[in-house]
Amino acid sequence: MKKELPKVYDPKDVEDRIYKMWMDGDCFNGDPDPKKPPFSIVMPPPNVTGQLHMGHALDSTLQDILTRFKRMEGYSALWLPGVDHAGIATQIKVEEELRKEGKTRYDLGREKFLERVWEWKNKYGSRIVEQQKKMGVSCDWKRSRFTMDETCAKAVRETFCDLYDKGMIYKGSRIINWCPHCVTALSDAEVEYVEKPGHLWYIRYPMTDGSGDLIIATTRPETMMGDTGIAVNPADERFKKWVGKTCILPIMNREIPVVADDYAELEFGTGAVKMTPAHDPNDFEVGLRHNLEVIRVIGDDGKINENGGPYAGMDRYECRKAIVKDLEEQGYLVKVEPYSHNVGTCYRCHNDVEPLISAQWFVKMEPLAKEALRVVKDGEVKFVPERFSKTYINWMENVHDWCISRQLWWGHQIPAWYCDECGHINVSREDPTKCEKCGSTHLTRDPDVLDTWFSSALWPFSTLGWPDKTADLNYYYPTSVMVTGYDIIFFWVARMIFSGCEQMKKIPFDTVLIHGLVRDDKGRKMSKSLGNGIDPLEMAEKYGADALRFNLITGNSPGNDTRFYTEKCEAMRNFANKIWNASRFVQMNLTIDTCELPAADKLEMEDKWILTKLNALIKEVTENLDAYEIGVASAKVYDFIWDTYCDWYIELTKTRMTGDNAESKKVAENVLCYVLIDILKLLHPFMPFISEEIWQSLPREAGETSQYLMSAEWPKYCEETNFSAEADAIEAVMDTIKAVRARRAEMNVPPSKKAEMILLTAEPAIYQQGEHFIKRLAYASEVQTVDKAPENLEGMVTIVTHKATAYIPMSELVDFKAELERIAKEREKAENGLRITEGKLKNEKFVAHAPEAVVNVEREKAEKYRELIAKLDESAKALQ
Repeated sequence: MKKELPKVYDPKDVEDRIYKMWMDGDCFNGDPDPKKPPFSIVMPPPNVTGQLHMGHALDSTLQDILTRFKRMEGYSALWLPGVDHAGIATQIKVEEELRKEGKTRYDLGREKFLERVWEWKNKYGSRIVEQQKKMGVSCDWKRSRFTMDETCAKAVRETFCDLYDKGMIYKGSRIINWCPHCVTALSDAEVEYVEKPGHLWYIRYPMTDGSGDLIIATTRPETMMGDTGIAVNPADERFKKWVGKTCILPIMNREIPVVADDYAELEFGTGAVKMTPAHDPNDFEVGLRHNLEVIRVIGDDGKINENGGPYAGMDRYECRKAIVKDLEEQGYLVKVEPYSHNVGTCYRCHNDVEPLISAQWFVKMEPLAKEALRVVKDGEVKFVPERFSKTYINWMENVHDWCISRQLWWGHQIPAWYCDECGHINVSREDPTKCEKCGSTHLTRDPDVLDTWFSSALWPFSTLGWPDKTADLNYYYPTSVMVTGYDIIFFWVARMIFSGCEQMKKIPFDTVLIHGLVRDDKGRKMSKSLGNGIDPLEMAEKYGADALRFNLITGNSPGNDTRFYTEKCEAMRNFANKIWNASRFVQMNLTIDTCELPAADKLEMEDKWILTKLNALIKEVTENLDAYEIGVASAKVYDFIWDTYCDWYIELTKTRMTGDNAESKKVAENVLCYVLIDILKLLHPFMPFISEEIWQSLPREAGETSQYLMSAEWPKYCEETNFSAEADAIEAVMDTIKAVRARRAEMNVPPSKKAEMILLTAEPAIYQQGEHFIKRLAYASEVQTVDKAPENLEGMVTIVTHKATAYIPMSELVDFKAELERIAKEREKAENGLRITEGKLKNEKFVAHAPEAVVNVEREKAEKYRELIAKLDESAKALQ
């Protein structure tokens, strides 16, 4: 006999022990098995600097549910974990540590600094892994990868060299997004646009020949020292006479040409636009068309450089104030208008990004985008929900070349060496010893590293051993599904798709399951600045990991943000306790050692009902999970356990479990146990710990070979256990019981008071068969079935259900006068309470000055009073 379950479920006692049992039993291993179909997920690698937050907790829970489900369905399921080296984030962390020691990375030098970063990674890098384990994730930890491990580094180098050899990676001077705070280039996807209030400054540029002035409007006067032209629209009649001439750049007193270009909009500002090719991507393109000089005036640190004349050394915003003052004093400033516009900010530090001309490495996107667009448009890669494919397609159709170089030390160093003699760039899979062009041995390696997302883009195949042809790659690639948030479709999903199509000539995954953000209970994004972040580990510690997981997925639908309510964790802990108590009741009443479903002719009416309901549940939950409707599936399992199994079936079988009929008792035991085991299997992907612990304590099903619930077989829909006629019959009996109990509750009749029940029905056999249930659960002293309504209905209550009408002589049970008086008193009390509460809420000072939580309590109180008054009115009406 199995061990008895303790009286109370304690997650702290269970979770670590069960997780160790799984680890010791190699339950998470995913290995190629030609007898099984493959299922694989690569975990979106959290940053090595990271600590588990609610977004990670949701992400991990969704992936774990899918992996556990497929593993039980008989797939060889691999969930491959790993962490990302997180270039900027990690380097900043280590530089902060150095600052405390009064040092910078330059004091250490590149080699020693990288040693410090690796030390930091080895010390803190496993923190998030241990935190994920607390959530119950079933990753194959022995395969854990790091974006800078040897295999990933080999994949990165192979990809860079391959794309360079094909002419798809190049080095060139382009306008890039530069973060002066992080001191590195950013790709377009790493720039977040924020609407900020600003100004349009109208500035006078005098024509060199004295024929007049050009007035231009700009939002960035601090870059005007780098102006090398003025553009006007060729169709603009106002400026035709000045095209081809020059004007004077104020303050710098330099002659610059006036050029005609379609980029200048007739309606914006004055129609004349200053051209600063070193500091604006559009100006750069105009400059290329008209051969304008490129003068950079802002340095990497965000300060004005030596080309900035009198403003050299100033911060860019300090310069803005100074130059506006000088323009005004010298008579060049015509007017200033308020103007709100989108400003690019760094996704990491949120400082304003500076567009700068810079020599950087780029990936040509046009040739890569074609196939990446086709696979989504043709449905080879599907987004769930489908609407996100439009977001992806829109971005890919308008994508610019990807700037992949970063001015950092931590990351994959670019495999390019410059020849000190002839200047040739040597790009090689192995470190070169001499220049491939002139043979010189004097080579200098490019100091820059690759964008973190360059290595992440290869994750679905680099983690499986590519560029080597491995058994894992052959079996598990393409992976099955990518689970990720909508906020990194551009950063990551798009790049994985075009990298897979280019390097593997195959898509990286069939499906992209998009989830939303986890927000606080007010719908706000969780952030340090708001102080509204909730630590998932604290929630797991307090309520259990299963309760936290179930909270995160209940009501969650793909692609939509979800609000996190701590109270829901409490509700899910109550659900766990309900399952525990029901399982404990079943276990304590079992005398069987093996669970076997009895033959159909041995089953009672209620057994056939529960098996039919279970069958429908298995079918629906399986279909929901296959369609990634995880929130819907979990809600169905919850409702079945709480309502169908615990509140009804256990109740319906209690008399058999305690009765004298040994055969009927054994049938009830087997069905109770059989259904419970299948429920635990269906619950397992959502609540793995409690389901495994209970399953380990129950008799095994006949033929069960698995030692663990997590590797047991997923339940299958079975036509033989569909008993629709019997199920309909017991549903009719249950409807009557529910309706009668509800009416008795309205009339405040205690269960101890019983009365005869007359049932008018066209199907008396159903109610005769279910008579003992009606007597026990609807508190009837006698049940009489009739084909005609009673002639005298005085003092009787009529209750109508879909297959019967019940008549109960309530006058025997209730003193109508006394009960109506009681209801009237309760109503008066509730009305007084409502009047006081509404008085507070109508007081504008109270609503304006009281804390929001206090006001909300009063609103909830008023709503409860209204509900109580409505219920009392219903009860009074029923009595009358």
